[in-house]
Amino acid sequence: MRGPRFQPLRRAVKVPVWGDLSIRLGLALGLIFLVVMIHWWDREGLVDNLDGEVSFLDVVYFTMISITTTGFGDIAPITDRARLVEAVIVTPVRFAVLFIFVGTAYNFLIQRSWEKFRMNRIQEQLADHIVVLGYGVSGSESVAELIDRGVEPHCIVVIDPSEERLADAEALGCNIMAADATRDETLKAVKIDRAQSVLVSAGRDDTSILIVLTVRALAPAVPISVVVRASDNESLARQAGANNVINPVHFTGLLLAGSVKGAHIADYLADLASVAGRVQLVERPVTAEECGCAISALKTGGRGLRIYRNGEALGFWEDECQNLQAGDIVVEIVPTIEGEKRGDGHNGEARPQ
Repeated sequence: MRGPRFQPLRRAVKVPVWGDLSIRLGLALGLIFLVVMIHWWDREGLVDNLDGEVSFLDVVYFTMISITTTGFGDIAPITDRARLVEAVIVTPVRFAVLFIFVGTAYNFLIQRSWEKFRMNRIQEQLADHIVVLGYGVSGSESVAELIDRGVEPHCIVVIDPSEERLADAEALGCNIMAADATRDETLKAVKIDRAQSVLVSAGRDDTSILIVLTVRALAPAVPISVVVRASDNESLARQAGANNVINPVHFTGLLLAGSVKGAHIADYLADLASVAGRVQLVERPVTAEECGCAISALKTGGRGLRIYRNGEALGFWEDECQNLQAGDIVVEIVPTIEGEKRGDGHNGEARPQ
């Protein structure tokens, strides 16, 4: 587990409220009916101090006052067997029925009110968070990588219709919500317009693009990254409002092709993509101290690869990269903690101090 357990934002239940209530009441009535039948079968062991005759109505009445521990004393067990039935059978049933009603009152009154209050408090505090829509293979890997990169789990909200998948996200400490991410009310509930970023991986390109459209309509300024698997859908995803479109099939093809020309190219690309490797790619704004410097003289000590200036990508070999300006976005390679320990390009040996 990469993080402590965290109370979820909202958890949809498989059984609706009326169904859960019906099950509880049905179980309680079933136990009461069982005791009525036992008392009726053993009615010879009961005595009615009023008329001396124990009718079926008397049995029902005696069962109810026995289970509720009222005990008026007008009907009482007189034989050893009847008293044994009261002690061994009726008493456990009495506790079971009591627990059912107390549990129902707690679940439907106290707990649900508290959960609603807590959920509203969490929603009010949601800001600058990361929303992950879809917790399949890509979504779960992205959440794990975010946590490895230092993102606090409680700053991540995961939405998926599968309770089983959400259980894994909850175990990492993320806020979770079992719901349909294509619905406006779902996205409004997680304050999508106040999110830092939105990651979309619904498993189907058409669903992912629909989610992107919905998110963009509700949050015009929030960056959206989406996973699509068909090349034809990449342009559609961008038209829907996605800032970044990722095609895992295409990326896999690049790794395979790279392995033909070099045995270590695919390994290095995978290393760049994960913070668990020895190096990683970082995108950041140029600092004030770096303005006027060359891309080869970054203050972080990283190796600058390119800058983005006015929407144009410029490589480290181009003249513009020799004079960094305010507003430039630089992409650089920096060593991770693992890289600092083992070095990079030294066959795993530590660098000399």
